[in-house]
Amino acid sequence: MAALLAGGALAQYPDKPIRLVVPQAPGSATDTVARLLAAEMPKSLGVQVIVDNRPGGALTIGIDMVAKAPPDGYTIGMGPVGAMAITRHMVAKLPYDIERDLQPVALVTRGHLLLAVSPSLPVSTVQELVAYAKRNPGKLLNASSSNGSPGHVGGELFKTMTATEIVHVPYKGGAMAINDLIAGHVQVIWESLNSIATQARSGKVKALAVSGARRSPAFPDLPTIAEAGVPGYEAGTWTGVIAPAGLPQAVLDRLNASVNAAIRSPPFVQRFASIGDEPAGGTPEDFADLIRRDSAKWADVVRRSGAKID
Repeated sequence: MAALLAGGALAQYPDKPIRLVVPQAPGSATDTVARLLAAEMPKSLGVQVIVDNRPGGALTIGIDMVAKAPPDGYTIGMGPVGAMAITRHMVAKLPYDIERDLQPVALVTRGHLLLAVSPSLPVSTVQELVAYAKRNPGKLLNASSSNGSPGHVGGELFKTMTATEIVHVPYKGGAMAINDLIAGHVQVIWESLNSIATQARSGKVKALAVSGARRSPAFPDLPTIAEAGVPGYEAGTWTGVIAPAGLPQAVLDRLNASVNAAIRSPPFVQRFASIGDEPAGGTPEDFADLIRRDSAKWADVVRRSGAKID
């Protein structure tokens, strides 16, 4: 009887709204992706998807809420690279174990960081930036949206690979960091294209290169950092959907299919074509493999940089 009841419940899934937890504030790059998913997933699921922003704790508050939710498919979350592969190596004690307590559902987007400088800085290429930093050790300020953000560790990787001294300045959000870059209070930034594309196109910041393995379709004239003089450099961004571990296979399959359908929809594709991020998709296993690979990479960068979050 219990098995029959459980099977019936799964057959009806979902029959009520689904909560999509975002471990960052409204307006963030991850929040933008989540709101597009929340608009598109109901078309295949038949129920409302409600975005629930839970920022704070170096992304741990929102991720912990997902990890500790019942594994019934009614609480899922956004798992950005920062939470899944970076800050886990910077926080002394996480309240969850990513491999044990979380189930990857699907990768949603892949993207780039944009390496940009203040318009007042007298450099126009990556090689000129490296030369300037070497002539002025410790004098350049590198803004990021927060400690443990992709922009933070992307900058740390650059400094290690170029043997330069650039001072990291964390902000409480990308918008504040970008505004201070425009004003010249800081000189360098690695920031998600999702957040800084508008300022780069308008010339309010000076775009030098993108961080991924290949050029961005939205900025085809910008080289990658590797092309521009730092061979082997790669710091791509991504975000995906996660759920509590123990999710029934039928529910996982339904959510994975819904995410893959959502990111193929015209509104999703058109929105990301304009900023350079690319819809991804794939299986839960694909996403789990990516998390493992990038976690190992950023663990090494964090260890060498000595970066920590109290």
